[in-house]
Amino acid sequence: MDSIQATKIVERAANLPLYLHAYAFHLNMRMEKILPEDLLDIASQQQLKGVKIHVVDGESQSLRHASGERLERFAAKARQLGLDVHIETSASDARTIDEAVNIALKSGATSVRFYPRYEGSLSEVMDIIAKDIQYIKAQYQHSGLTFTLEQHEDLQSHELVHLVQQADFPQLSLLFDFANMINANEEPLEALAVMGKETTQVHIKDALINHEGTGRGHTACISGQGELPFKELLLQLICLGEDKPQVTAFGLEEEVDYYAPAFRFTDEDSNPWIPLREMSETPLPTSGLAERLNKEIDDAMNQISHVRNIVADLNKDALAVLNK
Repeated sequence: MDSIQATKIVERAANLPLYLHAYAFHLNMRMEKILPEDLLDIASQQQLKGVKIHVVDGESQSLRHASGERLERFAAKARQLGLDVHIETSASDARTIDEAVNIALKSGATSVRFYPRYEGSLSEVMDIIAKDIQYIKAQYQHSGLTFTLEQHEDLQSHELVHLVQQADFPQLSLLFDFANMINANEEPLEALAVMGKETTQVHIKDALINHEGTGRGHTACISGQGELPFKELLLQLICLGEDKPQVTAFGLEEEVDYYAPAFRFTDEDSNPWIPLREMSETPLPTSGLAERLNKEIDDAMNQISHVRNIVADLNKDALAVLNK
């Protein structure tokens, strides 16, 4: 940590914009034990800035299935609690985006996250995504929402940066996930060095790396027990932006037992095949469901503490640098 970074850490650490992420409660939401409105209560109790919620979280009780009146009540509750809302969806086609934007506008959200899921050669997939982005720009650039494209295991950092930069769409930026570049055969810090200038939001998690042929998958784990450069990633991300913080949302996405396979390989050609993938899901346990659901909540709460402890350590390190 140099003195410039130390100054930024001291200035920014106390007010880091931490967001509760619904995926940290994925299994409980699959079982409808925790619903979108409950996330607002948890975020408020934990003194977080906001929530990140997928359109399908909560199954039959998800925001996808909410009436207009319920979405209005959700928005009012978030406002009353002083919470920002981000909506997430898991594709980039027009119908998927239309649904997410409709929910976002009715629920008082400020931002929509998406990621593409297409099969084809890399060049074909990139062309389709570029057209999807132009649709979002044409329809929703002036909706008041911002949009983030998440690096989600198949595209590499330079490809994502290219998509954002060619779009000429100021409301679009990248969402950096701590682990998803592993599956695209990249290292976390190297990926961040490429993506950093376009990154405004983050998903925080930890993971174990699985070597699969000439590629790598990852299995998410308890934060602090994985192989990712957790503290250094937080340092670099907090320090993005010169006059003010560039990252405006750090999502607390504990997702223990989530697995994603390798998508990119060291021996691939210059235009590799990108396979079709399903949206992210963690399998429910075959036994001991009640215990697993309770553990998931404990893991989510512990991640909040872990991240705050790491940020406190960074602040202590920064003060030591400045007081030399």
